[in-house]
This record gives sequence, structure tokens and C-alpha cells, in this order.
Amino acid sequence: MATITLPLFPLSTVLFPDGVLPLQIFEVRYLDMISHCLTEDEPFGVVLLTHGQEVRTPQGQEKFAPAGTLASVQDTTASTPGLLQVVCRGGARFNVLESERRTNGLWMAEAELLDDDHIVRIPSDLKGAADALDRVLASLHDVPQSRWPVQPPFRLDDCGWVANRWCELLPLPNHQKQSMLMLDNPMIRLELLHDVLDEHGLITS
Repeated sequence: MATITLPLFPLSTVLFPDGVLPLQIFEVRYLDMISHCLTEDEPFGVVLLTHGQEVRTPQGQEKFAPAGTLASVQDTTASTPGLLQVVCRGGARFNVLESERRTNGLWMAEAELLDDDHIVRIPSDLKGAADALDRVLASLHDVPQSRWPVQPPFRLDDCGWVANRWCELLPLPNHQKQSMLMLDNPMIRLELLHDVLDEHGLITS
């Protein structure tokens, strides 16, 4: 598998492939990171924060999950000096092989890129999850598409894509989302999400 050197952004959220991640950037270490990523057209890595704060503090040091997702900057808006609004899109998953924190507080890592999910058509017994997501998308017709939590292209017939969108939309604990992210079998991921949706009465017969 391919390896890559990249900056890390530990966050209290889990980014999934094809997911949308809006960020407000004001720390110098991350403003510089975003500037570099834009200039070089390179991604950064989003990893789940497991200890510490998203904002750097003198007494704390971040700890984070050893795996995450590439994030590519799609749009930036600087409406206030020193504050950058950024919209990112999730890419490939990766495992962190080595990491170190630079003197400015930015984490850099050697990471191993993981294979994308295989395209697996949704079987009939799991189609309720896709139908429920389709209803959610239909309910957003009065909201500008740029503000939708799910962005096209929509792949409502693909196990991995539908499962990932539900992982983002449902109020699951972050440790559960991280486990879902690292499941290599997209159909099993969807089966688990289908059960959660069924428990919440979101699957209609």
C-alpha cells in the first residue's frame, strides 16, 4: 500500500470518505497548514481526538486515533481577519505509521493509505437504509444545496456510500463512528447501521 507524509488535524469528529467537513480555522498552525494544502494542492489528515482539546493549551497535549481520513479543501472564506471558514471533502482512509509534533504544535505523520471501499450494490434486505436516506435528502429541498450535510454525487445503490452517510447523520458515539470507519467490509458496515435505523423506527416496510 502507498504511504504519504501529511499534516494531521485532530478533531472531536470522524470524517468519512466523501463526507463534508466545515471548519473554522483561527490557530496559526492550522492557518499555515491550510495555506500550504491550497498552494500545493495536497490533503491533510483528520484523526479523532481521544485526549486533549482541539484548541492548543499549554498544559495539554493531544492524543488521537491511529487512523483517519484524508481531507481536501474545497472552499475557503475569510470573512473576519484571522478567521478562515473552510469546507473540506473526505478522501481515502489511512493508518498512522509514525507521528511527531512540530514546535508550532502541528502534527505530521507518515501514513499508509487504505484501499477504497469496493462498490457493493445494496441487497434487498438492506434497501430500507437507502430509502430512509433518500427521504432525508428529499426533505432538504428548501435548503440551499451548498448547506446540505450530504453532497452529490449521490450513490444510493452503494453499501459503503449509504453506510458512511448514516454514520455522519446519526448521533452515534465517536468511538463507534471510528470503528465503523475502519470496517473494511462496506456491507457489514451497512448491516450495522441498518439495525440502528430499525431500532429508531427509521426503516419503513
